[in-house]
Amino acid sequence: MSGLNLKKGVSQSRDPVIAARELHAAIGQPDTSLAIFFCSADLDREALAAELRRLFGATPLIGCTTAGEITPLGYLDGSITGVSLASPRLVALTHRTDDLASFRFSEGERSARELLTRFRHRYPPRGADDTFGLLLIDGLSNQEESFVSALSRGLGEVRLFGGSAADGTRFGETFVYHEGEFHRDAALVTLVQTDFPFSVFKTQHFEASEEKMVVTEASPSQRLVTEINGEPAGREYARAVGLSDIEELTPLVFATYPVVVRLGGQPYVRSIQKVNPDESLTFFCAIDEGIVLTVARGIDIVENLEQAFRDVRRAVGPPALVLGCDCILRNIECGQKNVKEAIGRIFMDNNVIGFATYGEQFNAMHVNQTFTGVAIGG
Repeated sequence: MSGLNLKKGVSQSRDPVIAARELHAAIGQPDTSLAIFFCSADLDREALAAELRRLFGATPLIGCTTAGEITPLGYLDGSITGVSLASPRLVALTHRTDDLASFRFSEGERSARELLTRFRHRYPPRGADDTFGLLLIDGLSNQEESFVSALSRGLGEVRLFGGSAADGTRFGETFVYHEGEFHRDAALVTLVQTDFPFSVFKTQHFEASEEKMVVTEASPSQRLVTEINGEPAGREYARAVGLSDIEELTPLVFATYPVVVRLGGQPYVRSIQKVNPDESLTFFCAIDEGIVLTVARGIDIVENLEQAFRDVRRAVGPPALVLGCDCILRNIECGQKNVKEAIGRIFMDNNVIGFATYGEQFNAMHVNQTFTGVAIGG
C-alpha cells in the first residue's frame, strides 16, 4: 500500500522572497494533496504571497500568520514553516468564508453541511471516522465561538480542531492564506479524508480548584464579564484567587489563574485578557451569563505535554505528523519559565508543525491556553 509522503521545512530568512523559496525547496513535491504553512507576521505579506503563488502554482496551499512557529527546529519566532502531504490515501478540500463581521450562525451551519455534502460526493467515505476538519480563522474577528459552533453543527460527527491566526504580540491584524492571497476577516475550513490512523486531541496544563463563581452579568459579543456572584467581576475574581486588591491583577495573574468551564464532562479553559477601569473583565473567549466558572491552577506544562503525546502514541503509534495549535499564552509562559527549549524538543520528537495562536478550537468549542491538534500515524 502507498505510504504518506511528508516533507517538512522552515526558513528563518527575513526576506520574504528568500523565505518562500527556501520553504518551497523544503516542502515542494509532486501530487501534493495538501500543503500548509505558518508564518511570522513580520514578513512582508504581499511579497511573500506573490512568491508563494509563483512557486506553488496549483498546489493546494493554505496558511496563516502567527505569534510563533512550531518548526522542525523547535519553537521559533520570525520564521515560516510548513509541511506537504502527498498520498492517494489522503485527500483534502478547503472552503473559505469571507466577511466574518457579517457571519450568521444559520448560514454557517448550512454552508458547513453543503461543504460536507460536496466533499462526500467528490470523495466517497472510506469507512467510519475517516475525516477530520482543520479551521484557520482571523484571530481578531471575535467570531470564533459562533463560527466553530456552527461549523461543528453542520459537520456532524467530523472531529474538528484549529487555531486563530495571530500577529505576534501586537494584536493588530491577522491573516489566513488561500488561493495565492492573504485574507483578513476570513476563515478556512479544510476537510481531510484518510485511512491512515489519526487522532484529534487537546491538552491544557490546568486543573480545576474548588473555587466556583457564577457569571451574573455579561456581554458575550464583547467578551466582557461585568458581574460575578453579583459583585464587580474584577473584584470578585481577585478575591477568588486570593488577592486583596484589584490593583494586584496583572497579566501574569491572569495567565496563572485562568478559569475553567465544564461542558459535557470536559474542562475548557477561558483566559482573561485584562481588567477594565469599571472593574469588568475582558476575556479572550465569549462568556455567557449563568455560566459557572471554576478558578484553575496550573500543573507542570512540560509533563502535561509529554503525557499528551504518550496518549497520542497509544492511539496512532509514533506520529508521522502532528499539526498543532498552541496558545500564545502558553508560548509566553514557556518563555517566562525557561522551558521553551524543552517544549520545542517534545514537538520535534513528535513531528509537530504548527503555530502559536490567538485562540484554539476543539470540536464545537473555542478555548484558550490549550494545545490542540491532529496526530497522523504513518
